[in-house]
Amino acid sequence: MLGKLNKEIRHFQQQPHDFKILVLTNLVYAFVLPVIDIFVAAYVMRHSNDPSKVVIYQLTIYTGIPLTFLLNGILLKHFNIRKLYSAGMMLSGISMIIMMSLKTLDLVGIGVAGITMGLSFGFYWANRDYLALAITNDHNRNYYYGLETFFYTIIAVIIPVTIGWFIEFRGGGTDDKVNGSYQIITGAVLVITILASIVCFRGNFKNPAQKKYIFFKFHPLWYRLLSLAMLKGLAQGFLVTAPAMLIMQLLGKEGALGSAQSVGAIIAAVVMYVLGRLSKPSDRIKIFAAGLGLFFLGALFNGILFNGTGVVIFILLLLIAKPLMDLAYFPIQFKVIDIVSKIENRGEFAYIMNHEWGLYVGRFLGAGTFLALAYLVSGEAALRYAIVIIAALQLCSIFVAKKIIAEGEKLQPAGEPEEEKVTSAVAESIV
Repeated sequence: MLGKLNKEIRHFQQQPHDFKILVLTNLVYAFVLPVIDIFVAAYVMRHSNDPSKVVIYQLTIYTGIPLTFLLNGILLKHFNIRKLYSAGMMLSGISMIIMMSLKTLDLVGIGVAGITMGLSFGFYWANRDYLALAITNDHNRNYYYGLETFFYTIIAVIIPVTIGWFIEFRGGGTDDKVNGSYQIITGAVLVITILASIVCFRGNFKNPAQKKYIFFKFHPLWYRLLSLAMLKGLAQGFLVTAPAMLIMQLLGKEGALGSAQSVGAIIAAVVMYVLGRLSKPSDRIKIFAAGLGLFFLGALFNGILFNGTGVVIFILLLLIAKPLMDLAYFPIQFKVIDIVSKIENRGEFAYIMNHEWGLYVGRFLGAGTFLALAYLVSGEAALRYAIVIIAALQLCSIFVAKKIIAEGEKLQPAGEPEEEKVTSAVAESIV
């Protein structure tokens, strides 16, 4: 086992400098992501007991992201990409400070905190996606995402349970102490974002070539990917906030939320290890379908049972499903960008920015479905049935992804290696 670990370390050390710095930057920032994704939503739920406000918060975040992608494209003409990337990470801590300083969680305050977090995510993901695309190719892209997903999964075991029980024990059941716990966590988030920024500045990252970023006509293959992005966006809000909303609604404890997240992450880590041993690039559709199927199954259990048992089953299945879907989706997305950017002779960032608008349409429709059920029926009905509806619609992604891969193989420039011949980099990253 030690020999395998040394082999893996040597393999990582052989990667280009910027490849290693990007992975390390994202590794440090990964300690922040569970806090943003899980416990900010739990904070809103605790202080409002209103699932609609959590979804509105997410919707303001999602509204800020594509607008920031557009702003990022303009700012890249004047600022180094490292500065914008670092700004995105640090803004997440500032957004949490805004949220914790609100005396009452009214819609205006939630909206300001949400837009600020949207700015954070926009700068972070716009530059992270471009750098991941720029420093990887189809040979090592599975390795990059396999490595990141594995580390994220391990961190997702530690952070949720640590924070959940920290809030539980330090809070002692009183609101003042619970709020103090959230404030300490916010301070820790700000420190970690500064550390991630320091690591980021050790890279030699270059800005994208200054080409036109905004287009309204694309290759047919890109429109298929946008439809896949829309389907992905439908569920993104639920993938992030549903566990917090359900546990705070049905169990009301951050400790239970953290424990459920960590147990699911342990199972996900084992699944990722097994996949790393056995999977090949040609298995992406199977991995994608497995993730979507588990998400639907978990949503179905939650809809039928709608109690503590149903929530735990949903979270366990969701935490296995999410890395499976991401592991398959991102290489498919970047492969399409590789192909169509060469055909249309456009910069990659134009596709990264346009892709975000496809996600936003899906996110808006998903959040709209939840809010419509919440206001027209009840919050309970929204939590119970909206997730099932969205999960069922997401199953269509399997057929769309198959079509995209088939068309991409036909359009792949002559002389490039077929995916079947590329060694599974996920296996390399873990074995």
